[in-house]
Amino acid sequence: MKGGSGGGGGVAPAKRRWRGLAIAVLFLVVLSMLVPLGFLLGLHSGFHSAGHMPLERPSPSGDRSNHIDNLVRKLGPTLPKDVLKGFVNEAKNETSSINATPKTQQKKGIPIPPQVVMQPFTSKNISRINGKAKMKSDVDESEGFCDLKYGSYCIWREENREEMHDSMVKKLKDQLFVARAYFPSIAKIPAQSKLSGELKQNIQEVERVLSESTADADLPPEIQKKSRRMEAVIARAKSVSLDCNNVDKKLRQIFDLTEDEANFHMKQSAFLYQLAVQTMPKSLHCLSMRLTVEYFRDHLFDKELSEKYSDPTLQHYVIFSNNVIASSVVINSTVVHARDTVNQVFHVLTDWQNYYAMKHWFLRNTFRDAVVQVLNIEDPDSYGKATLSHLTLPVEFQVSLPSNDSALAIHNRTQYVSIFSHSHYLLPEIFKNLEKVVVLDDDVVVQQDLSALWSLNMGGKVTGAIEICLVKMDQLRSYLGEHSFQKHSCSWMSGLNVIDLTRWRDLDISETYWKLVKEVGMKEGSAFLATLLTFQDQIYALDRVWVLSGLGHDYGLDIEDIKKAAVLHYNGNMKPWLDLGIPKYKEYWKKFLNHEDQYLSECNVNR
Repeated sequence: MKGGSGGGGGVAPAKRRWRGLAIAVLFLVVLSMLVPLGFLLGLHSGFHSAGHMPLERPSPSGDRSNHIDNLVRKLGPTLPKDVLKGFVNEAKNETSSINATPKTQQKKGIPIPPQVVMQPFTSKNISRINGKAKMKSDVDESEGFCDLKYGSYCIWREENREEMHDSMVKKLKDQLFVARAYFPSIAKIPAQSKLSGELKQNIQEVERVLSESTADADLPPEIQKKSRRMEAVIARAKSVSLDCNNVDKKLRQIFDLTEDEANFHMKQSAFLYQLAVQTMPKSLHCLSMRLTVEYFRDHLFDKELSEKYSDPTLQHYVIFSNNVIASSVVINSTVVHARDTVNQVFHVLTDWQNYYAMKHWFLRNTFRDAVVQVLNIEDPDSYGKATLSHLTLPVEFQVSLPSNDSALAIHNRTQYVSIFSHSHYLLPEIFKNLEKVVVLDDDVVVQQDLSALWSLNMGGKVTGAIEICLVKMDQLRSYLGEHSFQKHSCSWMSGLNVIDLTRWRDLDISETYWKLVKEVGMKEGSAFLATLLTFQDQIYALDRVWVLSGLGHDYGLDIEDIKKAAVLHYNGNMKPWLDLGIPKYKEYWKKFLNHEDQYLSECNVNR
């Protein structure tokens, strides 16, 4: 019994040990669950590792200030100072409000500053203050925001923004270019036959649309859908694994074809430009034909005032022209600005083709008290030796002078110099009784009274003209050959010329001219060279306020200079009666047309 009782006493302590272990394990399990939960609830600040002194917890205000300072240092280069200052002030306000509330209501942790969303740069994000572009933002509307984030480019871009015209047409052309580059490579892959067919179909559709449309206004209503289809097909083509060399070769082929096409169109446009310059517009041809027919229907009222035509005491103006409207504008503008028109006589020298149209036009239209005589310079019965086989108008030569001094010199590198033609040298024979005439080209418009020209003392010179010292005789030495000339003498222009016919006859200018023409040869430019050599030392330089040249080729003339000039000269290819004429200069010419005339309306000349 004693041994049995001893055995039972050994079991009881063992049970107590197992019970202690079970309680310890249960405690550890509960503790392992509470520790993560404590961290999740923010209670981890109460637990500290053994062997380390717990750090003193800083005040909420100091912690937030350090956080804001770090934020300032990070975002400083990209955000304006006033925005950051707002963040700091807001954080401080929140800190003070937290300190003012009871401790039980204070929240642990650091408040996150409001997020700044950078808006993309669009026109809607830009406003203007004091004429300068400014970036809009939900946070700040300061002027420096745009410069700081995007640089000065955003302001320049807004101030120099240009509206893109016909953007859809340009987009379709770009899509067509890319589709053509991918199509040959896609077509070689048997597995992509469906994609190849779709690509080909879209290319054909876009080609058909572009062949019928040159502007967005001409595009069909469903073009947006077609563009999206093309874009989707191109995206699928790009996703196909292709040999880049094939695509590169095709792109180069398209580029070469495009370059060849551009060269062709440049040559074609140059040819069409010259064709438009040298041919008479359809409306003017219609007018000439109508007037010719009407002349032969009713020419009974044709009357001549021969006593005025040869009176040397009157003011005689001479115009060489085969253009009815152009010569009419010259006469009308001269008469409108003249103080006295009773003494004005106009002589229009033309050819057989336009003679009767000219006659009928000036017989049915009056120009105050001035009289107009129409002469056929090709009629041998009227003037005998003083005739030519055909009328030659004042010749214009484009003189290109290489220059590298300044931008202004480059701007003036090309000059259109108009000069006397062969017909001008018949003047002393045609007007045998006259002593002085003023010759006007048919591409001029008169804006002031010209009567002062008749009292001009030219000091024994034959011709009064506007000199062009940008083109000097020395610069033309390669054309003038071995003939003697003054190197630094200036060239001159026709357009407005005062001619002393008496002095002309005394010096036998016409004979000198014809001799030089024979020496130079009847080639292109012979009239130009022979005229410059003939009139050496015989040019009286008119004041430049009399004539302003360049309205037929120079887009950069000052409007104030145009208004002040006595005569406007449309020298150059872009004459005011052509569609090629410079629009802003046309109005000075068109206002001297009779817009109510029946023939002008029927032939559509008034447009």
